[in-house]
This record gives sequence, structure tokens and C-alpha cells, in this order.
Amino acid sequence: MCGIAGIVNRHSPVQEKELQLMAAKLQHRGPDNTGYYIHEKVGLTHTRLSIIDLESGDQPIVSLDGNMALAANGEIYNYVELRKELLQKGCRFKTRSDSETILHTYSTYGAHFVEELHGMFAFSLFDRALKNTLLVRDRLGIKPLFYTVSPDKIAFASEIKALLPILDHAPEMNPEALSQFFHNQFNTGRETIVKEIYRVLPGEIITIDRDLAISHRQYWTPLSVQPKNYTFEEAQEEFEPLFEQVMREHIRSDVPYGLFLSGGVDSAVVLAMLHRFQKRPIRTFSVGFKDATMKDELEPARFIAHQFNTDHEPITLNKNLLFKRLPHVIWATDDLMRDYACLPTSFLAERASKELKVVFTGEGGDEVFAGYGRYKKSPVEKWLKNLLSPGSGGFRTRSQIKPRWTRGLFASRLRENHDDFRKPFLHAWQFCPATWSDVKKSQCVDMVTALPDNLLVKVDRMLMSFGVEGRVPFLDHRIVDFGLSLPDHLKIKSHYGKLFLRRWAEKHVPKNHLWRKKTGFHVPVGDYLSNRFLNDLEEKLLGNRAIKTWFNPETLKNLFHFQRRGGHGTRAIWCLMQFAIWHRIFIDNHGEIPTPTENPLDWIR
Repeated sequence: MCGIAGIVNRHSPVQEKELQLMAAKLQHRGPDNTGYYIHEKVGLTHTRLSIIDLESGDQPIVSLDGNMALAANGEIYNYVELRKELLQKGCRFKTRSDSETILHTYSTYGAHFVEELHGMFAFSLFDRALKNTLLVRDRLGIKPLFYTVSPDKIAFASEIKALLPILDHAPEMNPEALSQFFHNQFNTGRETIVKEIYRVLPGEIITIDRDLAISHRQYWTPLSVQPKNYTFEEAQEEFEPLFEQVMREHIRSDVPYGLFLSGGVDSAVVLAMLHRFQKRPIRTFSVGFKDATMKDELEPARFIAHQFNTDHEPITLNKNLLFKRLPHVIWATDDLMRDYACLPTSFLAERASKELKVVFTGEGGDEVFAGYGRYKKSPVEKWLKNLLSPGSGGFRTRSQIKPRWTRGLFASRLRENHDDFRKPFLHAWQFCPATWSDVKKSQCVDMVTALPDNLLVKVDRMLMSFGVEGRVPFLDHRIVDFGLSLPDHLKIKSHYGKLFLRRWAEKHVPKNHLWRKKTGFHVPVGDYLSNRFLNDLEEKLLGNRAIKTWFNPETLKNLFHFQRRGGHGTRAIWCLMQFAIWHRIFIDNHGEIPTPTENPLDWIR
């Protein structure tokens, strides 16, 4: 797991000092080593977190003949099998790194080489003979990759922050993305929160030629997954060896690994599989909260840890700890994204980093096996929602913040985009085959929007901000293909989702845990957003230049008054606070990096 960046110039040679600026912004992703490669108008840099081939796996990797150079982030899980196959075809390796298999797979299989790779990855590959530079992202978007285009160069990096120092002008806000952030808690698609910085999409290859012409190819999409009319027995027979193979590949590492253990099904299933392949107790971590009205998941996590005799450590957080982590979390997240779970995940990552470089998580199980409550709406509810907000079968129809607040809060530059927040969901829904069920369409919509641009942002950025690699076996593309292909009767029944996974897991995990009602992972920020802090926050926001540019101060005052009277304005207030801090870090360009313990009010000026 690493950070990558690079530049392709139109006319002049790349200067190492430009690459150094970018690499400095990615040092947290790869604290073990930094490398550079420059060939005339193309330059690559790589900050390394050593996981496999600790001695000789530094990057960028240059092929033995000097014709190719690679900077890769992630893991190629089937590198053992690929290496054996490539050696038989005459390839010669210079390292034991999993990443080197990318170079040889490209030289051996040509245009369709990515289909041979199992893993999570984002990489740049320079082909000196063709004078092409490839930007490639894994199928589900587990690993991030961004780029920016100007008349004289194209630059790319693992995080937005590494592109800001080399922009031709001061960074600017993207109003449509900002509107999506308030409505949906994230923005999604090609464009990002910063104008002229773009995402390489999940499952995409971008080719940049010597003249900076760009071509795009989608090599994988969930739309290609065909439904199958399995019985449970047939599905189980296929899944058992598949999941075992996926887990065997995922545990390949030259360093120890652990697990973030929630109180839910997914992390318990991953733990059960890890327990089968490791003799010593697995290191596990869970998180909960003091002084909160809502129940946390420490107890069910402790129960599962005891069942598998893990070396378990619960972490308990309070309001003071959570709020002081916010500026660092906003810096680490890079994208403007409101997911309260980033806060406790940051603490988990920090604790794990003191002894581990690799941590497994259960992310993806809900999308792949249909675990969310939003997949279980009744036909009548879906019909009514679609009648009021047509185009997506009653799915993803509402803003997360009431229109009374967004319409009043948004100043004129934002108000133009007020009603466009559903566009990504409508687009994804309408591209699904008409023969698909609503459940499968809903899964697909989430897989191309909320999964890569919300959930996986949290996992990647929070863990990498402390130099920890997160592994998500439920998002191996083979498991995704299997889960999407399941018929609805193996996904949802009554008020239960993930029906197949729960039934299959009964031989591995206690049944009373598997069939607990899904509660989700909640962070009690509403309990903490009150009293003096709320008053001080209002005063700070009303005096903030960015807030005054984009939002209406009178509505802001009404929102805070509403919160004090016991109303539910938490999401809108949190978005405003987060935006003000994010704007200072990334747009005002002070170049400051918050420590993990800061008063968030000090970052609003």
C-alpha cells in the first residue's frame, strides 16, 4: 500500500522538484521509502508502505529492458499464480514484489492485461516504446487515483492534496460537488470537489499519449454480471471454494495483520475465515462511546472476539476525543465527505498502526449481499417514493438534509445546483438492464456511487493517514460477481438482508450473532453537538469568509436556534463546520497539516 503521483508534460522535461512536491503530500501513505523515475517528459514518484518483498520491492519499478516503468498502489493478490505463469512464458523478474507482475502481465497479455489481475490497485504504467502512460484503477475503486489536465501537462496522484501544489492557479470549489456533499454526504462521479481535478473511475483505464490526448476504457462494470437462478445449495457449493480461495490470496503478506471487529455479520465472517488460516490469536480492535444515549457495538464485538479467542482490544471514545480528531480527519479524507464513522475509524487506525501494517475489515458485505435496510422497502413504499421523485424506482429519492434548510442555506452560486443531487443515482439506475430486479439495481447504484466515493474513501484515507493498509475481501471482484448474481430470494426475506451470507455462515459463526437485527454503526455526534460548543461554533461560522461566500447567514442562525430547541439540525451543522475547516486546509492553501488532536474551532477563521 502506497502513494503514487506523476506528470506527463507536452514540451519540457519533468523536473524532480515537481515530483518531490507531490511525494511530500503523500508521505503518510508510504513512510518507508520514496522513489522517482524520470524519462524526458514523463515522471513518476512512489511513497512506499512495505508489505510484500520488504528488501527489494521499492518503486517505481523499471523493467529489465528499460522499456516500462511502474508506480503502483495496492496489492495484486494472485501474484503467486501470475508469477509462476509468467515465468513459464519466459518473463524474468528482478524483485519478489507483487507489483512487478503488473509489468509482465502488461507485456505478455497486451490491452486486456488488467483482467488477469486480482486485487485492489491504482497504478501508472509508462510504456516507453509506445510513449503512452496508463492510469488504471481497480474494479470497485478500493484504491483512489485522481488527475488534472492543463494545456501543457497532465498530472495524477493518489490523493487530491498532492495535485494542489502543481495546479496552474489557486484551487477553486466545484459548486455542483459541494451541493452533492450537503445532500448526499459525498460527491460522486468523474468530477471532484475541486474544479479541474478528476477521478479515474473504478474499473477504468485511461491512456495518455505523447500529445496529452486522453482515451478512456471501462474494463469492468457491475452491469456485466448476469443473474443466476440458484438454489441455496447450488449457491453454497459455488461460494465455499471461491471464498476460501479469495481469503487465501488476501492473507498473503510479509508483515502481521489484524482485524477491525464491529458487532455485525461481515467482520465476524471475515474473522471466522482468518481463524481457519492462522494458528496464533488474531489481533482485533473495536470501538465504542462514553456518554452517549445510543448503544454501541462493543459487547457483540467482545462476544465474537471471545468465540474465536482473539487478542482483542476495545477502544472507548468520548466527546472531547472525537471532536479533537475532526481537523485531522478532514485533512486525511481529502475529499469533502461527511461520514461520522471516519472519526472512530481514525482512532482504530492510529491504534493498529502501533503494531500492524495490514488490517482486514468487513466493508462491502452490505452492498454485495444486500444487507442495507434501503434494499428492503415494500412495493407500496417504493411506488409512492417513485411517484414523488421519479426515475430510480423509489431508491435514493431524498436529500439527507431537509429542503427547508438547504434551500435557505444555499447562496446564489449553490442554489443553481440545488435540485441536481440525484443525478448520479438516476444515471446509474437508468443504465441498469430493464430485466434486473429493484434489489439488484439498488446494489448496482450503490456500487458505482456511495461505495467508491463514500465508504471506501473512509477505509482508504483513515487507514493510510496512519500508514496502515486496509484489506476488504468482500470486495474482491469474484465475490462481487457472485453476490450480485444471486436471486432476490437468497438476498432478502422479511426484515432480514444478506440472507445467503447469514445461512452460509451458520457453520462458522454463532447463529444468535448472525441473526441479530442489523443496527448499523452509529457515531453519537448529535449527543455531543450542544451547549457551549454549539454557541462557539455558530459565532465562528458566522465570521468565516468561506461560509459567507457560499451560505446564507440568516438561515444559519435559524438552524442553530432550531438545534438548541431540540430539533434535528445535526447533519446540516456538521456539514457547515466540516466545510469551513476543509476550505481552510485545501482552498485557502495555508499548507498546514492538523495533528490528530486539535480543537476544531481553532481551524475556523
